[in-house]
Amino acid sequence: MSDAEATPKKSSKRESKSSGGGKSYEERIEAVNVISHPLANKKSTKKAHKLVKKASSAKHIRRGVKEVIKGIRKGESGLAILAGDIYPLDVISHIPVLLEEKEIPYIFVPSKQDLGAAASTKRPTSVVLIKKPSKGFEGQDLYDTLVEEAKEYVPKGR
Repeated sequence: MSDAEATPKKSSKRESKSSGGGKSYEERIEAVNVISHPLANKKSTKKAHKLVKKASSAKHIRRGVKEVIKGIRKGESGLAILAGDIYPLDVISHIPVLLEEKEIPYIFVPSKQDLGAAASTKRPTSVVLIKKPSKGFEGQDLYDTLVEEAKEYVPKGR
């Protein structure tokens, strides 16, 4: 097979991924690591991605481990959304503990690729902190719903 024949197959594969033809929610859950609790259900995952997209466009967001940790240490609060398919686990294993100490609600979603896409970046994102929204934020109802869902989860140690 020549290089010209192989090229169209690669581009069609990319097109199917970008058009949402990727893995289903159930397939993504299989790749989730052990500490991913509370894990958002399918409906909540869609809400979380929608909220991240709105927060990103309104600049109410911090993306990535370093930026989120810096924000938390500066006293910012809100809702943290973590990806459940992060390996090695050491990259994010300290974040839930820090969030619990600061009493910031958090929730896991199955995919770092989807979280990165929702956060308006080309790179996969392991964690996102949505800052407490100011008045007039169009995703306020989504934010409130997800915060309530995240607060329902009480760690076993408490």
